[in-house]
Amino acid sequence: MTIRKIRNRILSILLTIIFFSSCSGQTTGEQRSEAFVEQLSFTSKNVKLTKTQGTTEHQNVHCSLQDKDGNLWFGTSGEGVYRYDGNVFTQFTEKDGLSNNSIWSILEDKSGNIWFGTDDGVCRYNGKTISKIPFTTSNASGIGTSLQQLLKNSVWSMMQDKSGIIWFGTTQDLYCYNGKSFSRFLDNDNISNNQNLQLKWIQCFLEDCNGIIWMGSGPIASEGVIQFDGKMIKSSKPNGDGWIRYMVEDKIGQIWFGGRNHGNFIFKDKGFTNYTQKTGIGNPVLVDKSGKVWFSGEERTGTIDSEGGIWCYDGKTFENFSTQKGLGKYSVWSMLEDRNGNIWIGTRNCGLYRYNGQTFQSFSE
Repeated sequence: MTIRKIRNRILSILLTIIFFSSCSGQTTGEQRSEAFVEQLSFTSKNVKLTKTQGTTEHQNVHCSLQDKDGNLWFGTSGEGVYRYDGNVFTQFTEKDGLSNNSIWSILEDKSGNIWFGTDDGVCRYNGKTISKIPFTTSNASGIGTSLQQLLKNSVWSMMQDKSGIIWFGTTQDLYCYNGKSFSRFLDNDNISNNQNLQLKWIQCFLEDCNGIIWMGSGPIASEGVIQFDGKMIKSSKPNGDGWIRYMVEDKIGQIWFGGRNHGNFIFKDKGFTNYTQKTGIGNPVLVDKSGKVWFSGEERTGTIDSEGGIWCYDGKTFENFSTQKGLGKYSVWSMLEDRNGNIWIGTRNCGLYRYNGQTFQSFSE
C-alpha cells in the first residue's frame, strides 16, 4: 500500500470519528436554563429561499434585518429563519434549536447576538449555537421565578433602546432585559399607569429622536398607540383603531402609524392626524435612507393577493410598483433596506424580492 493511500485511509477514519462525535453531541447534553444545540444541522442551503417545512401560500416572510457583518436575516411564519450571505440561504428550523418555526420578530443586540421572537418564546444565536431563553426574574427572596406560563408565549416584537435595554412584546406581557436579568415592565412601581394598560400583544416598537418609547398594540389587547416618556404610559386611538401593525419615523420627525382596520395616521408637533391624502396604499412599513416612505399596499378582499402592488412616497408624489414591474402577486408583510440601498420585500407564500432601484428580482422558489 502506498504512502498516499495510507494517508487517505487515516484521514477517512479521522473524519468518520469526528462525524459521529458531532452527531452524538446533538442528542445528548446537560440540561441548563438556556437550552443549547451543540451543533447546528443546517436544515438546508440553497441559492434561493426554499421552503422545506410544508407550509402553504398563507405563510409569509414576516420580518428581516441586516446584521453588523452584512448578513441578511429573514423570519417566516412557518419556515423558520433564513440567513443570506450574498450567495447562499441557510435555513434554521426547530432542528437547529429554534423553539418554533414561526418567527414574528428579529433583533441584533449591541453585542452582535441575534434574537428570534418565535411563536413559542425567544431564542438567541451567538454565532455558533441557538439558545432558548426563558423569561425569568428574581423575587424578593432572590429565588429565580419563571414568568412563562404553560401556554405558548408568542414574541411579537423586540427592540433595544439607546440605553441598551431590550424590550419584548409578547402575548402574555411586556418584558425588559438589561443584559443580565429580565423584568416585567408593569412591575415597576415608579411608572404611572392611570389607564390600567395591560401591555399584552405589543406588535411593534419605536424609540423616537426625543427618546420617547412608542408601542403598537395588537389584537385581543387592542390598546392602540402607547407612549412611554420614562415616567408615564398612556394610550391613544387617533383613528379608532386599537390594532397597530407598523410604525416608522421619517426624516423630519413625523411618526407614521399603520392601523389594521382604519388606515394610517401621523404624529407631528405633539398631535395625531389621520392620513387621508392617499388611500389604497396599505400601511407604512419602511423609511429608507433617502427619506422615502414605503407602503405595503392593500390585500385584495377574500384573497392573499396584493391589490395593485406597493407604493413609495418621497414627500410630494407616490410611485406605484406592481406585478407589471416584476413584483410578485402576493401581499407584502415586511421590508428592509440593505447597506447597498436595495429594498428587500417579504410577501405571502414566503416570497422574497429585491428591488435595486430599477428592477425587481425574485429570491424565493
